[in-house]
Amino acid sequence: MAGKFVAALDVGTTTVRCHILDQSTATIGTACDKVELLYPKDGYEEIEPEQLWRAIVNVITEAIKAAGVGVQQVACLGISTQRSTFITWHRETGKPFHNFITWKDIRADKLVQEWNNSFTMKTLRGTARCLYTATRSKRFLAASVLKLMNSQVTVRLMWALQNIADLKEAASKDLAMFGTVDTWLLYRLSGGKLHVTDVSNASATGFYDPFIMQWSGLSYSLFRFPASLLPEVWDTAGDFGCTSSDLFGAEIPICCVMADQAASTFGSCCFDEGDIKVTMGTGTFLNLNTGRHPHASVAGLYPLVGWRVGNELVYLAEGASHDTGSLINWAQHVGLLSEPAESNHLSSSVKDSGGVFFVPAFSGLQAPVNDAQAAAGFLGIKPTTTKNHMVRAMLESIVFRVLQLYETLQKEANYCYSWIRVDGGVSKNDFVMQLLADITGLKVERPSSSEMTVLGVGFLAGLSAGMWKSKDELRMLRKVERVFQADKERSQTYLHTFQLWNEALKRFLRWNHSGSS
Repeated sequence: MAGKFVAALDVGTTTVRCHILDQSTATIGTACDKVELLYPKDGYEEIEPEQLWRAIVNVITEAIKAAGVGVQQVACLGISTQRSTFITWHRETGKPFHNFITWKDIRADKLVQEWNNSFTMKTLRGTARCLYTATRSKRFLAASVLKLMNSQVTVRLMWALQNIADLKEAASKDLAMFGTVDTWLLYRLSGGKLHVTDVSNASATGFYDPFIMQWSGLSYSLFRFPASLLPEVWDTAGDFGCTSSDLFGAEIPICCVMADQAASTFGSCCFDEGDIKVTMGTGTFLNLNTGRHPHASVAGLYPLVGWRVGNELVYLAEGASHDTGSLINWAQHVGLLSEPAESNHLSSSVKDSGGVFFVPAFSGLQAPVNDAQAAAGFLGIKPTTTKNHMVRAMLESIVFRVLQLYETLQKEANYCYSWIRVDGGVSKNDFVMQLLADITGLKVERPSSSEMTVLGVGFLAGLSAGMWKSKDELRMLRKVERVFQADKERSQTYLHTFQLWNEALKRFLRWNHSGSS
């Protein structure tokens, strides 16, 4: 093997990062650039593709330079991307029909509601219930509670096909191509030769069936997506070709493409069935390794493919809360915080939240509440309330949402849990981590690096390229910074607080956003 280093690229919602890893998995060079999010209309969130392309090329170039190594020394590149953010482009010219439409975009919310309440969907769910009763197949159990969500690609792509004239015309002539960020990036890096995605990114779109491991027939019939629009689905690690030598001065083999939450699960070394991790970034994502068995949930958790490499196929069950780091950013924006790190001190400076509760629903509430119309807000503010109480209430709400997801997992997935591995920017907050341990009763294991997404895709790319021999070797190289242990007394106190918070949450459900901007 000529190269001795791995380049790990993570294209996130707000940042693009690249790390250069050595054989001990240490980061020897890194670079970061911002993703410029555009908000052309209320509910719209977009990314201009050329700006994103420039940021990606820049961070790879700068990371290699910061590492002080030659491009020829880089054995491989692994790519992790945000999920369900998509773009479409012309098959012959490569010209995009629109900007990237991100996973937080809600332009299709009216369509989502119409479809979920439609006779078609009610019939589909009813038929699936009957089939589940007859067959006990988990695939039909999942379909019996199927609801479309804004965060999935399905309805946003349908909206684009209905409302963007050039795309509609090209799709009718089989001249349109669809891709999530990974697909588009591989297309650009390969000079237009590849139109592919991997199983982890495909399974997050909402119209790839993880139970049969192929694009769902509903994509073609129910939603009328042309088959020619969709990319091929490949394994997570393998031969994805090379970057052009014109970009970085030499070719770099691309050995892994992976969805961000699958990557952070892999980076956390959650390789075994029953392993659980929580990523606290822009949003919170709880992922459970369910081995070779896709999880069928009735509460709104969803089955995803973690990774497929040769004969190894690993599924994840996922629950999400879409507002986490975004809450901290908002608190800073309105003056509750001068910087994100201050939230830890302010929260710890008061003994409790003073009867103040916060509902973290800027993007609605996901499983197990499942209310896209829920509103965010404070309840219980008094003349004695300080910003410290408000900040503490916000941090508590982040953990309460994780507890809701964890309790759902306990009911639906029969595993014995003893620890949670955490990552993401908010995992650096000691108050949040200690509360997570107290309220779940589990050990909370925080790694030395919070960049598990970057490490995960780097790990799998390196394994594929022969940098490391086995997952056991990666386990041995994993570095833990701190383990938070549950305090039984605080656990009992917070269980009561959690019950009160659930009562507060009910006041914010089914709020009509149509009159606000």
